[in-house]
Amino acid sequence: MESDYLSPGSLPPGTRLGPWLLLGQRGRGSYGVVYRAVLEAQQESAHIVALKLALHPGDGRFAREAELLSRVHHPAVPRLLDSGHWQPCEGVSYAWLVMEWVEGTPLYAWAQSQRPSSRQVLQLLARLARALDATHSAAGLHRDVKGDNVLVRRADAQPFLMDFGSGHHLGAATLTSHLFPPGTPSYRSPEAWRFVFGPRKPPPVPYAPGPADDLFALGVTAYRLVTGKYPPSAHPWEKAEAWLWRSEELAHWTARVCNPRCIPELSALVSRMLSPRPEARGSAREVAEALEQAVRNAGREADVPLFTGEEPRPAGLLPVPQRVTVRRPPPMRRWPRLAAAGLAGALALSAGGLLSVSRSEEPATSRLAQQEETKDAGTVAVGDSVLTAPVAPERVPSMWSSIAVDLPPKPFPGQRRPDGYGRCPSKVQVAINGGCWTKVPVDVKYCDDWDGVAYRGTCYQPAMTRPRPATSGPATRDDNP
Repeated sequence: MESDYLSPGSLPPGTRLGPWLLLGQRGRGSYGVVYRAVLEAQQESAHIVALKLALHPGDGRFAREAELLSRVHHPAVPRLLDSGHWQPCEGVSYAWLVMEWVEGTPLYAWAQSQRPSSRQVLQLLARLARALDATHSAAGLHRDVKGDNVLVRRADAQPFLMDFGSGHHLGAATLTSHLFPPGTPSYRSPEAWRFVFGPRKPPPVPYAPGPADDLFALGVTAYRLVTGKYPPSAHPWEKAEAWLWRSEELAHWTARVCNPRCIPELSALVSRMLSPRPEARGSAREVAEALEQAVRNAGREADVPLFTGEEPRPAGLLPVPQRVTVRRPPPMRRWPRLAAAGLAGALALSAGGLLSVSRSEEPATSRLAQQEETKDAGTVAVGDSVLTAPVAPERVPSMWSSIAVDLPPKPFPGQRRPDGYGRCPSKVQVAINGGCWTKVPVDVKYCDDWDGVAYRGTCYQPAMTRPRPATSGPATRDDNP
């Protein structure tokens, strides 16, 4: 078939790319499109494969992904079968790669429908940790571990770590100049947030992730899988949540506190992967061995489903699950005995599982990070989870998308406003069009990746007011811990 007039994003069935014959499109993202394909010479008996084709000529992501996949050999990682370039006309070349087809369900949707037990989750996480160990042993990083990038095979409930389009390997060229590497904000490690937004000037070089970042992302995935919620934000600017990452507070929002059906062994291993100290997480191999040991030692309690099916927000249900937040106890300043009693009561409520998950009480930047969980995150397609999607998935609507082109003529509801002298409450904020805006330390050409707006050569995000504390519970404070 002649195809020199076709776009890579709209190739019809029957188009040939190398030895492969396209059967139809399965999903599309910002950088690539996924097709079902078979070997043309074996049309009747050939197995269906996933062919990922670049939407932009000369895209270096594909060469990097193909090299990384060629190094990783593990049954939980789809095999790379072929790679090449499609040249619809002279001087134009689009990269493609062919991978093993996985017929499965995205992780969170699988959890919603199957309601797995603690034992099943331990087994699933152990297999994913082994896949990460194989990746790290090949001098590679995945850099975008999350539920949307895990498929659970329908035939035998085996999980597969998908979408290495954001990955990196030793010797690979750097393709972007972001302060953060490709990835999803809700899954970033505390050390990554501290590096970029710590109490100093913006760093002169981008953050360099390591194996511990992949393990932390697996911990976030596990936490959401077990509880249906995200852990608190580790962003240093999120004073309403960042204090929960203190070592003395970690026990008050564990997976078991949030979901008593989770066995202690699974909860402890999730907490280990979410440790604020990278060295405490250990290696992917050590985590896999600990998970496998927990499977062998678990009793009958481990076979109880983690969800009954009657929860108001079961895992994987849209809209995106909210973060776990805990009402902060009042500080011990005056009347120490009364303050101590209030603190004990607050901790008792926390330990009893009475965690605040009100959408209205959640900081705006937390909501932004959660909404970005569905973003392409710089990957080749939209995540290899599109291999099972009948149509290309849509991005969750967000109020932030309305400011991607130009500043609005008036402030958003809940946005901070300057005082009568035109001054905003923080020195890092500036007043524009009646609202306060925070500068984002990224190149303006990447501003849209942060759901911000480029204005006069600088990237901005709206500065939102902190929500008032609920009148039915203990008062919260906005000051520093």
